[in-house]
Amino acid sequence: MRADVLAAAAGVLMSGGVGGFTVEKVIAASGVSSATIYKHWPSRGALALDGYLHAVGDEIAVRDTGDIRTDLEHMVVAFVRMASREPEGTVFAQLIGAAQTDQELAAQFDHHYFGPRRREAFALLATAKERGQIRADTDFGVLVDLIWGACYIRLLLPHLTDQLTDAFARQVVTQALSDVLVDPALP
Repeated sequence: MRADVLAAAAGVLMSGGVGGFTVEKVIAASGVSSATIYKHWPSRGALALDGYLHAVGDEIAVRDTGDIRTDLEHMVVAFVRMASREPEGTVFAQLIGAAQTDQELAAQFDHHYFGPRRREAFALLATAKERGQIRADTDFGVLVDLIWGACYIRLLLPHLTDQLTDAFARQVVTQALSDVLVDPALP
């Protein structure tokens, strides 16, 4: 049942965007009752986000290769590739916009997307710090915000979305790490 609802939600969302997404359309596409949907998803936005995450999967998974620059580049390149695809990038930007006025969607974003990814990035940075790759006084919050903030500004401003490229992702990581690497000459 859950997989059917998520597949239906993903289909409705990807074909019509956030503006065309309704619980009624998901009910029609999945054959599940509204009571069942609202039992598992507290709002239209929460269902839309779950459908989105079902559609795109976990492309931005953290990996620890032992090289903080490589690991961060992997994450950011994966994100910009997802954000550059249509309809995925546009729908993601729409969901972020909708979260500004939908408290349930904002909470779901924090619980299922932003929160876990931020914690994963902090853990990766903590490991790099333990290895002596980055300075002990590095503020993980500022570093993560520098990297992801640059990506999100380009995602959310339509005239900049074409600049979400692999080269941009690598440059953002290089610039963000330039002041925190113990030895900037490291690969």
